[in-house]
Amino acid sequence: MKKWVLGIAGVLMTMSLAACSKTVATTSGGKITESEYYNSMKKTSSGKQILQQMILDKVLEKQYGDKVSDKKVTKQFDDYKDQYGSSFSSVLSQNGMTKSSLKKQIRSSLLLREAVKANTKITNKQLEKQWKSYEPKTTVAHILVAKKATAQEIIKKLQSGGDFTKLAKQYSTDTASKSKGGQLSAFDNTDTSLDSTFKKAAFALKQGEYTKEPVKTSYGYHVIKSVKKPAKGKMSDHTAELKTQIIDNKMNNSSSLQSIVSKVLKKGNVSIKDKDLKDVLSNYLSTSSSSN
Repeated sequence: MKKWVLGIAGVLMTMSLAACSKTVATTSGGKITESEYYNSMKKTSSGKQILQQMILDKVLEKQYGDKVSDKKVTKQFDDYKDQYGSSFSSVLSQNGMTKSSLKKQIRSSLLLREAVKANTKITNKQLEKQWKSYEPKTTVAHILVAKKATAQEIIKKLQSGGDFTKLAKQYSTDTASKSKGGQLSAFDNTDTSLDSTFKKAAFALKQGEYTKEPVKTSYGYHVIKSVKKPAKGKMSDHTAELKTQIIDNKMNNSSSLQSIVSKVLKKGNVSIKDKDLKDVLSNYLSTSSSSN
C-alpha cells in the first residue's frame, strides 16, 4: 500500500511539473514544453557546450567584470564594424549572429583575456624570446597577379621608373586593395590573416623598397613595396607590446586556455545541480597544470 501511494505521488508530481512548464511550441500532434526541450537539449553536445559557456561567463563576470567596461566592448565592436564596412550586417547574418550577440561574445572574450593576464607571470626570458620574432607595425602595398611572368614584367616596369600605384590599379587582381594603389592595413608579426611567406618578404624590405623577385603564395604572385617601416629599436622600448603579444599567444593556445579556465572555474565554486550534467565540467575541473 505504501509503495503504491508513493508511486501515485510520483506520477502526480511529474504531471504537476509538466503542467507548470511553459509551452515552447504547439503542433497538431501535441505541444512541446520547456522541460521536454531542456531534457532533450541537455543530452546533446551542443547543449552541454552552451551550459559550459554560460557557467564560464558567470564566474568570469564575478572575478573580472570590473576590468571590462562597456566602452572596451563598444570599441572592439566598432573596430569589427569598420573592418567589414558595408558588408558588416551580411557577415553577422552568415555567422548566425546579431549585433547584440556579437557584443556578448566580445565581452566574453575580453573577460577571458583578463583571466589569462591575471594568471600569467611574464618573465624576462619570455620577453626576450618574443623579441626575436617581434616586428613593428609595417605598411606595404602589393600587386597580385596570377602568373609569374606578369609579376616579372611589373618588376621590370618599376625598375624603369614605373609608378607602383598606377601599376597596382592596372594589374592587381586584389579588388580590395587595387583602388588604393595596392596598399594594405598595417600589420606586425602577430598578424594571422596574411600568408607567412608574404609577411617574411614584407618585413625584409626597407622603407621604399620593393621585391626584386615575385613572391609566391596560395593566392598567386605578389610584387610588394614597403610604404612605411618603423625602426625596430630596443627591446626596452616595446615591453608593453611584447607583453600584449605573449598574452595574445596564450589566447590562441588551447592547452594554456584550458589550464586557466580550470583555475577560474575552481575558484568560482561551481556546483552542478542536475545529476545528468554533473560531469559537464570534468575536462576543466580535473586540470591542474600551470599556465605559465
